[in-house]
Amino acid sequence: MTMGELRTVLIVQALLIINCYVGLISGQQLHQGRWELLLQNAGVSAMHMTLTHTNKLLIFDQTLAGPSQIMRTDPPCNINASQDCWAHSIEYDIATNSVRPLHLLTDTFCSSAAFASNGTLIQTGGWSDGARVIRYFAPCSDATCNWIESPVHLTANRWYASNQILPDGRVIVIGGRRSFNYEFVPKVLSEGAFQLPFLVKTNSVGEENNLYPFLHLSSDGNLFIFANKDSILFDYNKNQVLKTFPTMPGGGARNYPSSGSSVMLPLESANNFQKVELLICGGARDGAFKKATTNQTFVEALRSCGRMEITSQNPQWEMEEMPGPRVMGDMLILPTAQILIINGAKNGTAGWQSAREPALSPFLYTPTEALGNRFRVLAPTKIPRMYHSTANVLPDGRVLVAGSNSNYGYRFSGVPFPTELRVEVYIPYYLHPHYDSKRVNITAISTKEIKYGSKFIVRFTLSRRPSENIKFNAYAPPFTTHSWSMNQRMLSLVATPIVKGKGGYLVGLTAPSSAVAAPSGYYLLTIVNGGVPSEAKWIRFIN
Repeated sequence: MTMGELRTVLIVQALLIINCYVGLISGQQLHQGRWELLLQNAGVSAMHMTLTHTNKLLIFDQTLAGPSQIMRTDPPCNINASQDCWAHSIEYDIATNSVRPLHLLTDTFCSSAAFASNGTLIQTGGWSDGARVIRYFAPCSDATCNWIESPVHLTANRWYASNQILPDGRVIVIGGRRSFNYEFVPKVLSEGAFQLPFLVKTNSVGEENNLYPFLHLSSDGNLFIFANKDSILFDYNKNQVLKTFPTMPGGGARNYPSSGSSVMLPLESANNFQKVELLICGGARDGAFKKATTNQTFVEALRSCGRMEITSQNPQWEMEEMPGPRVMGDMLILPTAQILIINGAKNGTAGWQSAREPALSPFLYTPTEALGNRFRVLAPTKIPRMYHSTANVLPDGRVLVAGSNSNYGYRFSGVPFPTELRVEVYIPYYLHPHYDSKRVNITAISTKEIKYGSKFIVRFTLSRRPSENIKFNAYAPPFTTHSWSMNQRMLSLVATPIVKGKGGYLVGLTAPSSAVAAPSGYYLLTIVNGGVPSEAKWIRFIN
């Protein structure tokens, strides 16, 4: 063999190896997804985050932790006059991949929020001067909107509380440190706070484990409340416990600082949105918080998940195991109606420097699969997302991930997990080009303001015939903080037969019949064709 022939053979072999490697990577992405860095420095660590109907994310931290990494621009601030000229909140624009600094007036440390029907974020509580403050953020498209504080204050301090939008448009605010009660925003006349003994009963001495209680609006209009290991069905109008559910097994607590996460599985029009199932995953073993904070012993987190149909005649927990332990994981409903479990740690609890071993690989949970076959391990990130991390699903189906700060203040060296200002996206398997032929493009919606029980027309295009397995999902994006996605909700809507029309397809959809099934507000509408979601479009259910 001549030198030229040998060179040719070596080149061919090298190309084959490269092609095999590229094929392997593509195959992994087909099943496991991939990650992409969006911003190297967002300026503010994302302790709290939510998606607004203007396709921008509202991100904020606390105000009393010293300088961030981005300055306020409204109006010119005089740092020499001892003013805090650092921004502690930003608005992230998905389309331009850029941020705009915002001005928070009082401390939002470990606070809560819910959207009003008109898309305004009602944000409550925090720490220090912010503990009883009610704030509003009305999203805009012209970069003029900013935080506004209400002259009306909360009745009780709300630090580590939870919010839920109600069918009548009010927001209920429940719990918080040493606040074993609840109240409403807005209030009726001179209404104050109402005692909730359940929060006293679920308070573990020295650990609490009932902060940021999980709240889910059930199909009868009452509220499911989960704290620590226990749960109730609660009539908030009459201040009455209607049902006490079985204690969740698993050997540990699920709420802050043990910080598991909870999600209501997607509601189905086939049963008129009456069947309600909840999934709670992860958390920490009993005593783990004390061990982490007193002697830096980091106990392995819980692997277990509990699933319960709360509307059944005899509700019971069905337990299953995740592929690995996880505390401080965020649970999000993907457009496919699958559940993504992302962020967190394998050992320890929430709290300052109270966890170790980042959980870098997300888990995918498919509720419709058989028990024991519901989990899949996804592609790992390279960025630890520990305490004070957040995640939100974007309209195009990607998942934006930000935050992680186990330190009081912004510290970038000399600590196990430095303050994290990078913003990245997890790109799920269904966005792989392999699935593009099944991907629908929504071209028009007959009305974006949709009354309960009314019908509306959706037009869409597709390069092939629609699948027999096609679904139309409406998704209420959550407010996420401390591993808890408040007010997250998905509904599968009633649809007419699909008709082929000029330039594409038409389908008639029916809105839920009442605000009990879908509280009034903005939702993302997605068409899922053969398991592949379209990019979502905003609609609004209104009274």
